Amino acid sequence: MKKLLTVVLALLMIVSLVACGKTNNNNNSQGSNNSANSTGDNSQSGNSSENSQSGNTNPESAKLTGKLNLIELDDRDPSVLRGVVIKGNCAGTGDADGFNERESSLTDVRCIFELNEWVYFYPDTDATYGIKVWILKHRDDQEYYNTAKFSELDPNFANYCDLHYPEDEENPDEWYWGSFYLNKDECEPGYYDFVFTYEGKAIATLLTRFYGENELTVKSDAELEALMHE
Repeated sequence: MKKLLTVVLALLMIVSLVACGKTNNNNNSQGSNNSANSTGDNSQSGNSSENSQSGNTNPESAKLTGKLNLIELDDRDPSVLRGVVIKGNCAGTGDADGFNERESSLTDVRCIFELNEWVYFYPDTDATYGIKVWILKHRDDQEYYNTAKFSELDPNFANYCDLHYPEDEENPDEWYWGSFYLNKDECEPGYYDFVFTYEGKAIATLLTRFYGENELTVKSDAELEALMHE
């Protein structure tokens, strides 16, 4: 009788151990699936975040034209910016028909410069002050500038420059309105947007390209013209 009871108890213990083993296997399997699903979700979330923050600059899609793109605003007065001349003090000659001696234009504006080169602006405008030029790394989504807010406290621009009529100069109509340069130790060569604003609102943009220091200085006017329309 005791032997029979012992055999029955042993069988019950074996059955119990088998059942526990199956339960643990199922739990481990479910835990692995949950872990895989969680990793997948995080990966998707990371990709979404990365995609939303990247894509602002795409050198492959940037094409220089030398053309100012006027921003269509209902309250924009065309006389605020009818054209502009932009010059530099390193690349190109100042001869009568040289690279730096263009007529004021909206469609044929100098758009290549060197880092550490001073850039000078001569706008054709009825405004005597209130115009600024902001220099930012090029954005593919140009519509961003339609509603962007511009401030000296914004860390997203490389530089900016105030344009105002040089009334204190001896020949103000021939003098530049403002100037700036991009420091080679702080900025990289590449594509930049010149964003012209009037009273804080963007009125025009110009795609530009900055080369490394002394890259353009050695080039002729003809070579510079070719680079402007690559």
